[in-house]
Amino acid sequence: MPTRARNPKILAIVLAGGEGKRLMPLTADRAKPAVPYGGIYRLIDFALSNVVNSGYLKVVVLTQYKSHSLDRHIAKTWRMSNMLGNYVAPVPAQQRVGKRWYLGSADAIFQSLNLVHDEKPDIVVVVGADHVYRMDFRQMVAQHIETGAAATVAAIRQPIELADQFGVIDVKPEDPRQIREFLEKPTDPEGLPDSPGEVLASMGNYVFNTDALIDAVTRDAASEDTKHDMGGDIIPDFVSRGEAGVYDFKNNDVPGSTERDRDYWRDVGTMDAYYDAHMDLISVFPVFNLYNYDWPIFTDYGSLPPAKFVHGWHGRIGHAVNSSVSPGTVVSGATIENSVLSPNCYIHSWSSVSDSVLLDNVEIGRHAVVRRAIVDKNVVIPEGARIGMDPEEDRARGLTVTESGLVVIGKGQKVTV
Repeated sequence: MPTRARNPKILAIVLAGGEGKRLMPLTADRAKPAVPYGGIYRLIDFALSNVVNSGYLKVVVLTQYKSHSLDRHIAKTWRMSNMLGNYVAPVPAQQRVGKRWYLGSADAIFQSLNLVHDEKPDIVVVVGADHVYRMDFRQMVAQHIETGAAATVAAIRQPIELADQFGVIDVKPEDPRQIREFLEKPTDPEGLPDSPGEVLASMGNYVFNTDALIDAVTRDAASEDTKHDMGGDIIPDFVSRGEAGVYDFKNNDVPGSTERDRDYWRDVGTMDAYYDAHMDLISVFPVFNLYNYDWPIFTDYGSLPPAKFVHGWHGRIGHAVNSSVSPGTVVSGATIENSVLSPNCYIHSWSSVSDSVLLDNVEIGRHAVVRRAIVDKNVVIPEGARIGMDPEEDRARGLTVTESGLVVIGKGQKVTV
């Protein structure tokens, strides 16, 4: 493979068909990768930014569940130069192999093999669309070629006591870049050779030799004893044949990263994880740094005016501390603390928002109080309402309250005083 080793032709496939049931009600009207994040972004922007920053400019995004807002965001934001043959193309489920939707992530690729055949890449990079992280995939591809693996899995180190929450990669002691076994949520795994207190957990990102990927998903499609899942079926198949490698995310060196955020990776699959990831953004020294201009996270939030803070006398002072405030938002004589405000929010006088995440177009009425809440788009909190103060009162209003006491208000949901 001398040509591939020198300058391999890469196709990136982003798996973005996820329903995201654990993120309800945020996913009641949108696919999980389309969920807003960090004020101005969508979750998919992180995967796409990593792929594009890595120099891979031929990208297909496989969508399925309630994909309209996701397709629209990709079409408006992710436009490449046609002259150079580059593209980011959303591809909905097409039922090319029968009258059925995708049965799993492996089936999504199998049903979309026409895209691979059209592009004729040497290597296919497959990434998930709903994690928050930075990663230079060029370094993973370089290791994949160097080791001669047919498939390589990206993995992140986790404490061994958390192993039962992940798909764990057991490595060969003589060569920790080779996978000995793939373990699904093990209770008694071995630690890593160089760190007995840690295990490697799959990140849901993969690199494949094209012919090996085509063969694997085709055989999987013909099998009845499978869930058609990349992590649960395809990778164990490569492992069983001794053809699977692992890439330790700890070795990934992203330009502009710091020791604090260089190996940051968040699976925001639950409401509490989604909330915690937002809180990571607004610390004085952010755990995840959005201000890394050497590896930017790209997005588009429209033609909006700057954020504005008005009124400044007699206790009616519009201000925000330890918070992120997006364009188009007006803080009018209100107090914002430890919160993330998305575009076009309006916070009226004498109201208070703390430890919360507000998505687009949220309006907070006068004298209202919002504590430790996630408020989806187009919600109006009426004057004098108190959110997050009494869990039973919030549940009685029909609001979602997690086990940790986090209040979640769905898109356009009507809120009573």
